[in-house]
Amino acid sequence: MGISVNGVEITDQAVEHELSHHQKAGNPLKEAVHELVLRTLLLQEAERLGVAGEDDDARIEALFAREVRVPEADEAACDTFYRNRPELFSSGEMVEARHILFQVTPTVPLDLLRETGEAVLAALRAHPERFEELAKQYSNCPSGAVGGSLGQLTRGQTVPEFEKFVFRLEEGELASRLLETRFGLHIVQVLRRIEGKLLPFDAVKAQIAETLSRQAWQRGVHQYLRILVGRADIQGVTLEGAESPLVQ
Repeated sequence: MGISVNGVEITDQAVEHELSHHQKAGNPLKEAVHELVLRTLLLQEAERLGVAGEDDDARIEALFAREVRVPEADEAACDTFYRNRPELFSSGEMVEARHILFQVTPTVPLDLLRETGEAVLAALRAHPERFEELAKQYSNCPSGAVGGSLGQLTRGQTVPEFEKFVFRLEEGELASRLLETRFGLHIVQVLRRIEGKLLPFDAVKAQIAETLSRQAWQRGVHQYLRILVGRADIQGVTLEGAESPLVQ
């Protein structure tokens, strides 16, 4: 493939072996190559600085521990996060929802799917009582057989983009636009809401501090990788240090 890091070749055999660890990625080849390039770069840096370890993973961890410094999350930062994201610390929040799914398939153009979805949504705005009828007719989700009902949903039960959308709707509200997720286009309505109870700050402070510290560490690692990539001689591939499975 003609890829090298500071003169050290990344062989096709190494890429082929690494590919087996990235089959679920959106672009397995890209992820495998980026992983190998960054690991090679980090191990070269560990060698230059004399950072030791029992194996390659341990040497990389020791290198990060030495070179990446991040501040600890103080109480003020935790309190700000708590006040800005109350939905993350509420217990018992629930919605009863229904939807109509227009599933994206290789044989159906997205524009045609969107046109159909918009037409059905317009029909529902005019006649909301037809939701069950139209769900049974159009929905590509098994829930269509029961009028699109998804039952009662709590946070974490659906994909993030659907959850974020549905939990913002008011009780009885039919969304004014189509929601696009990895599954297709959705018409969504919330039938009922049960508001959650906000947990006390002291009960979640440690959890918030851990989250903020992890986020700060990931940002620090991303910055460190960008610095290493920027000063390295990398041939055959272009990448940014932040795009790495090493720091997911």
